[in-house]
Amino acid sequence: MGEGGTSHAVGIKPLLRVLSGERQAIPPVWMMRQAGRYLPEYRAVREKAGGFLDLCFNPELAAEVTLQPVRRFGFDAAILFSDILVVPLALGRKVEFLAGEGPKLEPLSDADGVKRLSETIDPMVVAPVYETVRRVRKALDARTTLIGFCGAPSHVDRALGTAGDISAKPR
Repeated sequence: MGEGGTSHAVGIKPLLRVLSGERQAIPPVWMMRQAGRYLPEYRAVREKAGGFLDLCFNPELAAEVTLQPVRRFGFDAAILFSDILVVPLALGRKVEFLAGEGPKLEPLSDADGVKRLSETIDPMVVAPVYETVRRVRKALDARTTLIGFCGAPSHVDRALGTAGDISAKPR
């Protein structure tokens, strides 16, 4: 721990300093959906990857699109490129992203469907995501925070019950 009980990482990362209650003269900056479609370099990598899930599960390419906005804009945080539907996929559900339609998830429409869910995450499914995290952490400078994300259980549950369309009414 550093001065005032803060860890060394918090001490040098502007975003973590603000989140721990310290006011900064210049607030840290990051943007949700940083690896969005607005960056031409993202679109080039996305095309190279093929499908959306192919991009999520390719550590080299997922790390690249995570880092692109930080390099281009100097953000204080990188947001891990992935998708919340990786969780249902790792629980044994069929997930696909169809061009022009977005995500499609095998719905859970009854108790038997819920029983068929794996009780644990398949480590082989999420291994590429962990490798992406390692690559991004290695590439980031000491001042840049890595933000991961996941869907809250209720959000993932809603996606499972609506075949991936979280704006739809659950079945």
